[in-house]
Amino acid sequence: MSDKDIFRFAPSPNGALHLGHAYSALLNRQMADKAHGTMLLRLEDIDTTRCTTEYEMQMLQDLHWLGIQWSEPVRRQSAHFDDYRQALDRLQAMQLLYPAFLTRGDIRKFVAAREGAGFQWPRDPDGAPHYPGVERQYSTGQRQDLIGSGKPFAWRLDVKKACAMADDPIFWEELGRGPIGQTGRIKAEPSIWGDVILARKDVPTSYHLSVVVDDALQGVSDIVRGHDLFHATSMHRLLQCLLELPTPRYHHHRLLQDGFGRKLSKSDGDTSIRQLRARGLSADDVLALCESSQTI
Repeated sequence: MSDKDIFRFAPSPNGALHLGHAYSALLNRQMADKAHGTMLLRLEDIDTTRCTTEYEMQMLQDLHWLGIQWSEPVRRQSAHFDDYRQALDRLQAMQLLYPAFLTRGDIRKFVAAREGAGFQWPRDPDGAPHYPGVERQYSTGQRQDLIGSGKPFAWRLDVKKACAMADDPIFWEELGRGPIGQTGRIKAEPSIWGDVILARKDVPTSYHLSVVVDDALQGVSDIVRGHDLFHATSMHRLLQCLLELPTPRYHHHRLLQDGFGRKLSKSDGDTSIRQLRARGLSADDVLALCESSQTI
């Protein structure tokens, strides 16, 4: 890849592009221009059920209307499952993955029983309980029997084992600021996520795995994204170490919020680019709102 600084805007086409997306895309474009670098567009569409061609076309139209340009071609993750499968196979060869069969209901019951007995069960930064990891103790034969039975499962990372195998401690360079002002050299804490899903039976990847593989294959040097992904960087740095991938620079930016102090989401129709356009705002008006961080 080129030595030039490479940035990327990577939305998921599972809903309408909103003002917060426009802000992130604009910031990536501005930082790429300032560095005389390149901005890429990547569509993170591994969820082939929720991500649709209709949303993809609408996103592209909205970005074009805003005047935000990127270097072709657009990378669609759904076209690169083989890349992720290769990374998954490498982690399996390192004996860092195990098949996990508990359903969400099973997990809730397990955690409720532990907490009912007075045990404080750990939760990840999003508030979800850590996976119990009962299958870590299963023999190879038990795992193979369960897989052969056709029971649905996901491949999870044995995070304790993975951390022991990776460089310790792991850091990243934060050029922006985290949710509570973290900046500079940040120590990664991947264990806060527990044993994350890296693939499912029918989809050979997950967000965590595909994003680090894509960033490496595309030569991304600078990852500019919102505060909501700050803590995910800990898991991404662990995977980069395990797979011997380059370490990008990170810049996490503030999230645009609605009038109630909540971050914008794709369900917020009144802040979608399409809706703002229908209300008579020009592209310049929308970009000005992004730059001033105002919400409407």
